[in-house]
Parts: sequence; C-alpha cells; structure tokens
Amino acid sequence: MNTVTIEVTDRQTRDARFVQAFQTGQPQGVSIAFDSVEVLWQVLTPRRWQIVRTLCGAGPVSLREVARRVGRDVKAVHGDVHALLAAGVLERDDAGRIVFPYDAVHVDFTVQADEALA
Repeated sequence: MNTVTIEVTDRQTRDARFVQAFQTGQPQGVSIAFDSVEVLWQVLTPRRWQIVRTLCGAGPVSLREVARRVGRDVKAVHGDVHALLAAGVLERDDAGRIVFPYDAVHVDFTVQADEALA
C-alpha cells in the first residue's frame, strides 16, 4: 500500500531526516509536513479533507469528477483543489488531471501545552 504521512514537524527535523536519508541511503518514507497544527487545519479544512479522502487510490480525475464524487459545486471544489495543489497535497498529472498519488493517509502529530501559556 502506498501511504503518505501528514505530519506537523519543524524545519530542523525535516532537514535532519533528509540528511539521514542521504547519508544512509535509506528512504525515510513519504510525508507532507506542516509547520504547525494551525497551518495544517488552515489547509486541510473539513471539505478539503473530504476531497483528499475521496481521492485516495482513485487515480487521476478531472475537476468535475472531483466535484461529482464529493457531491459539491464545481466552483467551490475548484477553490479547494487549488488550495490543496498550492500546499503540495494534491498534484496534477501530465494531462492536467488532479491526482492524490497515495492509497492511504497516516496523520501524525502531537499536541502539547503551549509553554507561553503555562
């Protein structure tokens, strides 16, 4: 199964993972990283998350097909798809169709008390 991990992690952690993969030649897995939980929720709104879930394992589809599958207006889906494309969550194939090239999503982040508020 082709799984992507959506995670919240800082730039230093991502850079260290890249260096480790380069030095060891061992893949570190595929991930889509966000700098904070707040940014993750700004990008992956409930309606956008529905699009991602719907496109898991679906292969390339047209924008109209995305809208049909999620039962929403093409114009509204257009804005959400473009936001997901800009964030690197969705991709376009050579024919311009929308694709989420993974069969499954693993979401991984930890929420802790804000030190500034403690």
